[in-house]
Amino acid sequence: MKVNVDRTELKRLLFKFGLSLLITILLGLVLSGTAYAASVTVDLDAGTSTGGNGILDLIMLFALLALMPSIVIMMTSFTRIVIVLSLLRTALGTQQSPPNQVLISIALILTLFIMAPVVRQINAEAYMPYQAGTITQTEAVSRAVVPMKEFMLRQTQVKELNLFLGLAGQTQIQVDEENPQEQLTSLGLEVIVPAFITSELKKAFTIGFYLFIPFLIIDMVVSSTLMSMGMVMLPPSMISMPFKLLLFVLVDGWNLLFNSLVQGFY
Repeated sequence: MKVNVDRTELKRLLFKFGLSLLITILLGLVLSGTAYAASVTVDLDAGTSTGGNGILDLIMLFALLALMPSIVIMMTSFTRIVIVLSLLRTALGTQQSPPNQVLISIALILTLFIMAPVVRQINAEAYMPYQAGTITQTEAVSRAVVPMKEFMLRQTQVKELNLFLGLAGQTQIQVDEENPQEQLTSLGLEVIVPAFITSELKKAFTIGFYLFIPFLIIDMVVSSTLMSMGMVMLPPSMISMPFKLLLFVLVDGWNLLFNSLVQGFY
């Protein structure tokens, strides 16, 4: 019996290995053909383009695509939104409902909505002039960074900025009330980004604390009621969950939450 089981397991592993090898070979052939076609296209475009930015644009595009997940997480409103949504699910006690895919999709949609003015500003001030050939690549990057800095600095406190300035061995700042924005935008991204993430984590957990309070009161009322009735073996979470959902729906919780999250960035 053991020999038969071992043979069956060996056949199953060999089948998986062969299938994986076949898929790898097919993908390699497809990707190699695509890469060859792309290289021909780039060469032709670089030789005939009036702007002469074909290869540089392609390199910048690949670099941007590779860094896009990190940019979305570290430099946009995504972190605060997804943490608040996760804490709300925990407060409701609904386990995996809504699932992670839904929460991430909601966070991405709200992030795109919040960051739309910043993206339009980057497009108008950096990308379009660069495509028109009126500015260089370095100047385009410098212009594109400014709107992102301004967005992050609006959500960052001076306390967090001074923390990372001190850790970097730089002089801490005292914000000038007459012209604070230019003083802060002169800081580097290596200081602004971690300070922004720290502020976002603080705000997200603060919002989560306020979300927990009404649901915690419901848990306490249900638990004390069940104990007074002698129903000790009945899980309080099973009884309190419908009341939590009812309360959240009656107060129009999703609209209130989304409105608060979006307005918090303006």
